[in-house]
Amino acid sequence: MTRTLLIAALLAASASAAAVAAPVKQGPPNVPEKQPAFAGQTRAEAVIAKTQLKVTEIATGLNKPWGVALLKDGRFLVSEKAAGRLTIVAADGTKTPVTGTPATDTRNQGGMLGVAIPGDGWVYWTYAEPREGGNGTSVARGHLVGSQMRDVQVIFRQLPTMDSAQHYGGRLVFPKDGTLIVTLGERSILPGRMQAQKLDSLLGKIVRINRDGSIPKNNPFVNAAGARPEIWSYGNRNVQGAALDARGRLWEVEHGPQGGDELNQIQMGRDYGWPTITYGEEYSGKVIGDGLSQAPGMEQPVYYWDPVIGPSGMIFHSGRGAPEFKGNIFIGGLRVQALVRLVMKGDLVVGEERLLTDRKERIRDVIEGPAGEMYLVTDDVNGKLLKVTPAR
Repeated sequence: MTRTLLIAALLAASASAAAVAAPVKQGPPNVPEKQPAFAGQTRAEAVIAKTQLKVTEIATGLNKPWGVALLKDGRFLVSEKAAGRLTIVAADGTKTPVTGTPATDTRNQGGMLGVAIPGDGWVYWTYAEPREGGNGTSVARGHLVGSQMRDVQVIFRQLPTMDSAQHYGGRLVFPKDGTLIVTLGERSILPGRMQAQKLDSLLGKIVRINRDGSIPKNNPFVNAAGARPEIWSYGNRNVQGAALDARGRLWEVEHGPQGGDELNQIQMGRDYGWPTITYGEEYSGKVIGDGLSQAPGMEQPVYYWDPVIGPSGMIFHSGRGAPEFKGNIFIGGLRVQALVRLVMKGDLVVGEERLLTDRKERIRDVIEGPAGEMYLVTDDVNGKLLKVTPAR
């Protein structure tokens, strides 16, 4: 972020302590020559929660679940990525597939992705849409009647269409102003990667639309010649987690390459640097671009991981039922097979913890229920829906 000097000043008083604090146990960095832009930007102090957790399995046998949302009657709506469908899950684990949704491209990272129920009468979901010449991330909405999706509308399509089966993004966030935030990827392949910082493309972006698919008049590039008016931020790689903090500000977690997973506080119209700057490297070990991790006019992550955690869904916890967790960020960890907890002080990460590691499960999404309980889905062909509560 361009606020680096301010953040460094805020950290100055505690920098010496942070420098000697032991981080979470992890391997050596993939790119040790890349140093953080400010103290505390990576490998924060390891913390241990006083709140012990209890895990209850609600359902098993889900085909690579990707997202979960709560229905008003206490049931769940789960997206099964590999099956390309939405599924209703009852409290007793009974599963009922939803009919009436569009076809998906289920290859590799594609399929049915994010799902959200914001309370306006519609169900919203993202999916890898098969198209002539390839595919792309699309957003649809519909009315769930029984187990059938009716009145389906496709309200957004990421363009250009690409012949790739990776980096779809796919999380949905609903600000209080009635708009819809959609996180996207740059499709991984080089022709897509090189469009992440170009404003005439929707690859490697976070976009903001109205819930009917129209464009908000106060988007940052609405009046910019040659720019896509949907764009909210750019220079993003593959954003699979996003949430609003208590002040209504947008944060996201995105996958880096080999090293360089990021936590960003997203501000409208800003450039988050991919692929010009990164704290990672190619999977081959080669340098990306000119090997930069900082550049003028490009935002620094609030926090980054090297080695990566494989971040997915995320929440800011309300503290209901567990006051210790108030304001903490919880992130699904795929690579580390953990629920990653970040302790925040203002806009800074001051502690990190890896929870549920004993289960050895890839956590794809996390949401919070009305009493502060957390619901997770695990990324597996025999995926699970889990309930996490304080152990009493």
